[in-house]
Amino acid sequence: MNFNIRGENIEVTGAIRDYVEKKISKLGRYFETTPASDVHVNLSVYNDEQRIEVTIPMPNLLLRGEEKHNDLYAAIDLVVDKLERQIRKYKTKINRKFRQNGAVKQTFTEMKPLSSKEEEENSQIEIVRTKRFDIKPMDPEEAVLQMDLLGHEFFVFTNDKTGEANVVYRRKDGKYGLIEPNV
Repeated sequence: MNFNIRGENIEVTGAIRDYVEKKISKLGRYFETTPASDVHVNLSVYNDEQRIEVTIPMPNLLLRGEEKHNDLYAAIDLVVDKLERQIRKYKTKINRKFRQNGAVKQTFTEMKPLSSKEEEENSQIEIVRTKRFDIKPMDPEEAVLQMDLLGHEFFVFTNDKTGEANVVYRRKDGKYGLIEPNV
């Protein structure tokens, strides 16, 4: 694994770098071959709260975890625990998808929509963040799996049967919804 460790409002010292690399490298034991991907780690401090975001893009899978804590080392431990839980929870499903389709497709997006109150306050809509990503073909079950792996509330993908852009999302009752275009 190649580590790309970045700090916001914090200097990434050698000790912090070594601790992050040591802890995240332990995730390699969950794979038959250690992933040769880049590991993106973003450390930040705001109002005495330490935050760590870890993203591990692999050819057929995207792992992501984020944690906040008053102690940076505790936050690192928590995010590694979260990633381990994700891997253990979805390992069987992922392996089954690898065998069935040859790969689990990935797509990732995170956009914060304006609430109706914020929209009324702002007569002019201001887009503060834009992300670009590849939309890859997959079935809705794979999309839900990828959404859960990322820990997000929705996931955009191309339906492999219809070729149309679809969205899966987590409903308030804990079940999942699918949005398809009306063609």
